[in-house]
Amino acid sequence: MASNMKFKKAYLPAPLAAAPLAVAMATMLYLPAPLAAAQQQHQLPYAAGDYGGVGLLQTPTARMNKEGEFSLHYSDTQEYRRMAATLQLFPWLETSARYTDIRYRLYSQSPGFSNNQTLKDKGFDAKILLWQESDWLPQVAVGFRDLAGTGIFAGEYVVANKRFGDFDFSLGMGWGYLGRRDNIKNPFCEVADRFCDRTGGFTGSGGKFEIDKWFRGPAALFGGVNYYTPLEGLTLQAEYDPNDYQQDNAGRAIVVDSPWNLGAHYAYSDNLSFNLGYQRGNTLSFGFTLQTNFDTLWTPKVDRPPRKAQLEQSPAASLSDVDMQKLSADILLESGFVVTDVAEQHSTVTLYGYHSRFRDHESAVDRAARVLADSLPESAQRYEFAEVSNGFALMQHNVNAEQFKKAYRGESMLPLETTDAISTSNVRRGSNRMYSSAEQTDSEVTNFTYQFKPFVSQSFGGPETFVFYQVGVMANLSYQLDDHFDISGKIGLNIHNNYDEFNFLVDAYAETLPRVRTRIREYNVGTDLWIEELQANYNHQFSDNHYATVYAGYFERMFAGVGAEYLYRPLNSDIALGLDLNYVKQRDPYSEFGLEDYSVLTGHASLYWDLPYVDDSKLIVRAGRFLAKDIGTHIEFTHTFNTGITAGAYAAFTNVSAEEYGEGSFTKGFYLTIPFDVLFNESSKGVGGFAWSPLFRDGGQMLYRSRQLYYMTESRD
Repeated sequence: MASNMKFKKAYLPAPLAAAPLAVAMATMLYLPAPLAAAQQQHQLPYAAGDYGGVGLLQTPTARMNKEGEFSLHYSDTQEYRRMAATLQLFPWLETSARYTDIRYRLYSQSPGFSNNQTLKDKGFDAKILLWQESDWLPQVAVGFRDLAGTGIFAGEYVVANKRFGDFDFSLGMGWGYLGRRDNIKNPFCEVADRFCDRTGGFTGSGGKFEIDKWFRGPAALFGGVNYYTPLEGLTLQAEYDPNDYQQDNAGRAIVVDSPWNLGAHYAYSDNLSFNLGYQRGNTLSFGFTLQTNFDTLWTPKVDRPPRKAQLEQSPAASLSDVDMQKLSADILLESGFVVTDVAEQHSTVTLYGYHSRFRDHESAVDRAARVLADSLPESAQRYEFAEVSNGFALMQHNVNAEQFKKAYRGESMLPLETTDAISTSNVRRGSNRMYSSAEQTDSEVTNFTYQFKPFVSQSFGGPETFVFYQVGVMANLSYQLDDHFDISGKIGLNIHNNYDEFNFLVDAYAETLPRVRTRIREYNVGTDLWIEELQANYNHQFSDNHYATVYAGYFERMFAGVGAEYLYRPLNSDIALGLDLNYVKQRDPYSEFGLEDYSVLTGHASLYWDLPYVDDSKLIVRAGRFLAKDIGTHIEFTHTFNTGITAGAYAAFTNVSAEEYGEGSFTKGFYLTIPFDVLFNESSKGVGGFAWSPLFRDGGQMLYRSRQLYYMTESRD
């Protein structure tokens, strides 16, 4: 439950530390009614292969789904069970993350360490479109399987597709796992002898990009066909498998009676499909796919419709006649803009406040300006909506009142839009204040806010159990002392978790790195009620583009201390620069306020760059010192779809060697941030998220800070 007081958005740090939203994902992947008979086959998403990406059964095709297509896929082929998440990040790039359960192999031979859990192999795939199909040329793509993994299923391929009526043919050449049938000479052997051989396994601790193995060793041709039958949603498949399975390390021998695999794929709807196969001449396979599209996902809204012109209502004769409290209440009701101050100068009226409901601020301003057009005197020629939050004057929407009213009231014969009258600028200062929310009584406004919400935190792929998780409730508290100074806190209550199975204990291993993250078991089972965060924050804006904050207290579950951050961020600029510096000590997992001896000075210089040639994409580069006192860079890439859903990936490269780091070689991970607005039928500025890191290790780890200036000032983008 939450108070009806001031709304504050929860900013998501990088790497994302938020919990997954199981309810949200279920909503996204809901199961609608079967397909309408009039729907055409080619409008459906392409079928997923056993590995999750678009393909037949074992082989990929060159086909790409529409941008934003996201799927969760499960397949079972006797020895292997695969669970994959696939995202069409761009029209030319398909990405997948996958776990393969090798059911006849154990995670380790030590029952005390991994019990009887079967081996879970993780892998990452990418497929890149080279060119589209034309009348004469096929569609061609190049792809990589099991990137930065253990190499068990690693392979590369080039594949082409050409469609003739209801038949879609594919033909490709594969290397590595896709080349083991060795039915054609590797053409790259003609270029250099080193391409003729390929070593198996992986180097070091795994998790690296084994570039020196790509397109090397035996090669094999593969191909197949999709036949789109007259039965709506049903596709029949046949393929020639390029793997003879004689080198598979599946825990038992795999018998192959035929190189041909046969399958059937049935799309029950846009969001759910099933597949059935007969592979290797002796093995039944099956699977299913849940999918949606991040670029088009939308839920019908029950918001108030935009206000119609109140032509029968007479505007006030002068500004002094306007009831500012009623005006503020009307604006909040119509637009979600919380008015904290109103000022005027000559014929300009400026409203200071912040947006609490709509993600699209221009739409909110349009709704609020309609109230002003009906209420303010005709002499007001300019409306200004200055967004002020956390002591920062962030940006200003300016409305040409005359132009706006002509469009709003339909007074022009030309086709005018109200939004054409809206522009943006930095916040203008120097107006005479007419009204402030501080003039309200204590019963009308309070500086204390609170919110209770459930959370689920998790990590996948551990040796002891596949999923570690914690379910609980988090109370978010904040007290605003003035415009610049506040105290914030989070209190967690554990309902259930299984971190008592985590065997990576403090004294179990001779670590070369300080234990900054791998003590997770102690923090999760040490207490059922804990202080996640308790800190004082002071924010200051030096000028339009320069922001700073200082903070002290308990920043996260594992560290406490003092710190400061500076950000240079021009309005509507593609580039922002930041610098943070923190002195922190490790918290005692068995004492709420206790601290241990380990301390570190950590911080980073950061570059935030909206990439000029990749739409809605951002590159974040941080360089500095991490929690384990290692030095290096943290690189993050994000892409935001039309719905506001953001997909991100990050990796940290430091002076810690792969051997010192341990399994995985370096820190990396993926995340999604999902606006509540696309999931529910009421507009909201809230966001949730899901993060996945293959392994928790101590190298390349950053301090989690719930407030970061870049995300606090995101409306300047």
